[in-house]
Amino acid sequence: MRMREIAQPEDIFVVTNREYISEVEKEILEFPKQNILAEPVGRSTGPSVALASAVIAGRGHEDEIMGVFAADHFIENPQVLLSAIQEGEKFLKTNDKYLITFGISPTAPETGYGYIEKGGMLKNGKGVNICRARRFVEKPDYETAREYLKSGKFLWNSGMFLWKVRTIIGKFEKYVPDIYTRLGEIRKVVNSKKYEEVLDKEFPKMDKISVDYAILENEPDVLVIPLKLSWNDVGSWTSLKNALTANGKENFVKGEHINFGGENLMVYGSNKLIATIAVKDLIIVDTEDAILICDRKKSQLVSDVVKKLEETGKIQHL
Repeated sequence: MRMREIAQPEDIFVVTNREYISEVEKEILEFPKQNILAEPVGRSTGPSVALASAVIAGRGHEDEIMGVFAADHFIENPQVLLSAIQEGEKFLKTNDKYLITFGISPTAPETGYGYIEKGGMLKNGKGVNICRARRFVEKPDYETAREYLKSGKFLWNSGMFLWKVRTIIGKFEKYVPDIYTRLGEIRKVVNSKKYEEVLDKEFPKMDKISVDYAILENEPDVLVIPLKLSWNDVGSWTSLKNALTANGKENFVKGEHINFGGENLMVYGSNKLIATIAVKDLIIVDTEDAILICDRKKSQLVSDVVKKLEETGKIQHL
């Protein structure tokens, strides 16, 4: 884990679904098991952050600075991020009313990412600028994303954050009082035998909402640290393909594949031969019970397919 370079294992917490706890424990044997927090159900990043905040505060560390980082982000130059975290931490020690997010300098008009418009600079130190976050923008269409890229004013929203534990708990109270109330109930029992019982009762009732939408998009005291980071949020087939290949024309293939002139393909096969002829920019995924074919630029819409399968009761294909 990247954070091991700047934090001790006892200061790192992993929030994951209860189903994955045993696998996580195998991967990080040196971590205290009590720092692996099990969500009874998935409720998006708002409740995940609330749970971590409740546990950290419940153990007496409400005045510590807390970072939030996704484990599945692909980062080729992690030292850039780690240096920015350390500068952000120094800043928050004397400016703890702020919430800091990290923005990635965009390299393409990606429509699958949210964007942050950066405002005026508050601090410039050791190559790390800390700017005001003027506004957050949800995933734009392609033409809008092109305009953002040309303007030089917008950053990809990385979904990585830094803040004091006490501060983020106060923001839950201000903007999402229901989550705040349930966070408080969990916090009370962190060190008792009732923890699992209260967690199972309160966590599934939290609003299913991202921390960005719940808090950051409403809060005036949000800052952004721009990063020239080789970064990829591996949350779609397109981003996975980009992480695994060196350039746009290169194909990524897993399985048996014959290609005649196809470019920029992601081909993920099971036990069938897949043949492609003069096609480009496609995602092709073949599993035992389903086949997915989509435009590379539209791979984020796979979530709509998932919703449709859930609505029609065809969850066996998920």
